[in-house]
Amino acid sequence: MITKTAKVAAIHDLSGVGRCSLGVILPTMSVMGIQVCPVPTAVLSTHTGGFGDMALRDLSDYIIPALEHYKRLNYSFDCIYSGFLASKEQIDHCLEFLSSYPNALKVVDPVMGDCGKPYKTYTPEMCSRMSELVAAADIITPNPTEASMLLGEPMSFCSDDLSAQTAKSILARLAELGPEIVVVTSATVGGKCCNIGFEKKTSSFWKVPFVHVPAQYSGTGDIFAAVLTGSVLKGDSLPIAMNRATAFLELLIKTTYSYGTDQREGVMLEQCLGFLSSYQTLCAYEKL
Repeated sequence: MITKTAKVAAIHDLSGVGRCSLGVILPTMSVMGIQVCPVPTAVLSTHTGGFGDMALRDLSDYIIPALEHYKRLNYSFDCIYSGFLASKEQIDHCLEFLSSYPNALKVVDPVMGDCGKPYKTYTPEMCSRMSELVAAADIITPNPTEASMLLGEPMSFCSDDLSAQTAKSILARLAELGPEIVVVTSATVGGKCCNIGFEKKTSSFWKVPFVHVPAQYSGTGDIFAAVLTGSVLKGDSLPIAMNRATAFLELLIKTTYSYGTDQREGVMLEQCLGFLSSYQTLCAYEKL
């Protein structure tokens, strides 16, 4: 029996070197049985972290013509999923994409910064306007730096070792910005590294612990959000989706770390994709 394949419009950049954004989203979601329709926001020779001055082509003039073509075709999407944006105009373009498909799942990965500072291509105006996209989203997946920026708190606020009460407060305040589901990646709660989440409709808080590895790889946030989105589209509950994304990232990071490869190259996705095709049931999540 052939079942319907979910279609995702992925509004992200394409980096030639560094295993991130569309370069990892396409294979990750494809192996999960999800059709990814890329809507590139920019083409870069490398990602923005550590390779020096990259070649970058801003594709702001492409996104709306692509959307208009899809609308003329009456082409439907089950999910609109946005990530790295190359200009403030692209926030408006994403909002138009989201409003054009009111029945689609709306996932916003508010890519703005990491390790306590914004990315060098993100202007203060772009960062402040990200709240408009967040307000239109069903699911958001910020890291601690991005969570702090969205809440207008000091950059270190969400990166500290949090109590369970403070972690819940951060998640609930982010949900007040608009989304139904909030997942903050790479938080520290009670001395443990974990991904934490909140779902409005059940008023449930969740955490999935993971083992910290002393390395920083590009693209891990993109892969986490891709697996989480694919899992939700496949019918997983939020804690199961978080568990699947966390387990896959832990496998990727530990595998890559063991080989001692250049961290700028990202994780060794090619060796680990088989994990996602097995679609095993995972139960390592906990109540927060």
